[in-house]
Amino acid sequence: MESMTKILLVEDNEMNRDMLSRRLERKGYEVVMAVDGEQAVTMAISESPQLILMDMSLPVMDGWTATKKIKSHPDGAHIPIIALTAHAMASDLERAIAAGCDDYDTKPIEIKRLLQKMEALIN
Repeated sequence: MESMTKILLVEDNEMNRDMLSRRLERKGYEVVMAVDGEQAVTMAISESPQLILMDMSLPVMDGWTATKKIKSHPDGAHIPIIALTAHAMASDLERAIAAGCDDYDTKPIEIKRLLQKMEALIN
């Protein structure tokens, strides 16, 4: 039996986290969740997800710093990360890529577009 693709969803807003995790689970993904950047770094290593959806505005440690830490860890360097942010400026995309993100998506999340980006990075 094929195992489910595990996604680490890093989102501090409970409503966003709940809505997105349910939609991903309906699409057949296994979703594990972190609520801040520090927890994201720990879980990226302990959970070995196939993909990370990283909110960039997080408490404790922001998404930029968490992404850099995950990508600099030998067990995290290979994990694709999609930055999720309400900021849709070109400079934000550049900053996300510079931090180590593999792609970028804006909030509010358009699930079809996000799923296409996820599939491209997982496969």
